[in-house]
Amino acid sequence: MEEQSPIAATLAQVGSRLKRIRTQRGVSLSALAESTGISKSTLSRLETGQRRPSLELLLPIAQAHQVPLDELVGAPEVGDPRIRCKPRVRNGRTVISLTAQPGPLQAWKSIIPAEQNRPEPVTHEGYEWLYVLSGRMRLIVADKDLIMGPGEAAEFDTRLPHWFGPTGESPVEVLNLFGRQGERMHIRARPRSREEPAS
Repeated sequence: MEEQSPIAATLAQVGSRLKRIRTQRGVSLSALAESTGISKSTLSRLETGQRRPSLELLLPIAQAHQVPLDELVGAPEVGDPRIRCKPRVRNGRTVISLTAQPGPLQAWKSIIPAEQNRPEPVTHEGYEWLYVLSGRMRLIVADKDLIMGPGEAAEFDTRLPHWFGPTGESPVEVLNLFGRQGERMHIRARPRSREEPAS
């Protein structure tokens, strides 16, 4: 007998999964038919495997049960979800990416040394969320100048002039979430040289 493909095996299990989810919720076939607009006989044939599942049928059922479609279908897992974190040094800051795939939202951890405490505001497209893991962080956004400690969070539009870094006492560790709308970063204030004394 020829072995089923993973997709065929998954589809073969959809009927029993549909019935289990429905019965766990105490929903009758008649009630499900009424809420989805799918006939009771079609729902019955889906559950017994006599009707091939399709998106047209599964989407209303998922909506009625308020479950994600992949839970309804029991889609197979796709690989190891762990991210292999590789620290990189960028502009003197250690950056550890926490996002495996490119996308509209990126997450990373930043470790900023104590000496990088000189504000150099920048602007760029996007929206950023910061969470202080350890140390004391200074955050400047437009005319706001704040000191934040562990457990504190901030969010802001990155089109406003902004800068964040340590207060100068010790390194600061920060968790960053960034919604990227544009790759290009624009320096808003003239960067100081490392030799230039802080004011």
